[in-house]
Amino acid sequence: MARDHGFHPVRIRQVVQETADACTYVLDAPFPYQAGQFLTFKVCGTLRSYSMSSSPDTDAELMTTVKRVPGGLVSNWMLDHLAAGDLVEVTRPAGVFCLRETTAPLVAFCGGSGITPILSLVKSALATTRRRVRVLTADRDADSVIFASALAELAGRYPGRFEVRHHLDVPNGFVTAAEVRAFAGDDRDADFYVCGPTPFMDLVEHALLAWGAGPEQILIERFTPAADSPADRAPADEEQGGTVTIVLGGKRHAVPRHPGETLLESARRAGLAPPFSCEAGNCATCIAQVTEGQARMRANNALEEDEIAEGWVLTCQGEPTTADITVVYED
Repeated sequence: MARDHGFHPVRIRQVVQETADACTYVLDAPFPYQAGQFLTFKVCGTLRSYSMSSSPDTDAELMTTVKRVPGGLVSNWMLDHLAAGDLVEVTRPAGVFCLRETTAPLVAFCGGSGITPILSLVKSALATTRRRVRVLTADRDADSVIFASALAELAGRYPGRFEVRHHLDVPNGFVTAAEVRAFAGDDRDADFYVCGPTPFMDLVEHALLAWGAGPEQILIERFTPAADSPADRAPADEEQGGTVTIVLGGKRHAVPRHPGETLLESARRAGLAPPFSCEAGNCATCIAQVTEGQARMRANNALEEDEIAEGWVLTCQGEPTTADITVVYED
């Protein structure tokens, strides 16, 4: 097994009210993790991933922050019901939205609760490197800004190295592409980190690419599926056919392969209920190991190179590139 993706009971040590609709959960969870990673929670049978707002380099306790969203099944239940002393089921930390080994400036754009992993990254970058760090936050109004005091404290502690700019939608309208380009400034070699609502992330990404940033410079954390284009799909075989064999719970199930279908979709078509959560290639909840054949992932923001080399695949993103393939889910 490359990494433990099972669920573990952890106790909530403290609940911190950040804003009227956001809380930080301080967890009694001695997991090693990297700044920018997340936990996947199992709540009422539903899985959701939430980023750490703590940093392993500056904080003694692991913390994750959750914001209420309209219609949010898990986030709203957590905010309404969880209290200090409660047990929750979570995976070990995962994700690759992490700091890279570079001296380049770090420039981040975050909308709403997208500040959560950004704060983790900022704290680690300031504490362990000499990198310049700049953050543009976008929120509805001043009362909606999460971690306003923590960001202000960091700006005071690291003058000349850390800058934070708060954009408020109510008085100023939504963030524009021109504002993104202006904030990017002259940092042509920067790493750009982006997290927030999908329209916000799409706008920032397109603005940065038009400004001249390379795709490899832009790191985006998505917890919702991104629509894939035909270019993202694995090429179909000239002869359609073959078999997808799924091993789940120790039992083998086989279905005819359909070109353009992910392994997760094939498993569902077989009438199975394998684990999954984000369906965006981020949370690794759907991980399985390819033991025969090969697959190509449309997106991967969770598995490391050594895991991929051992045959592990995100089934929500994996398309077979061989006629026959066998994937085995962890027990």
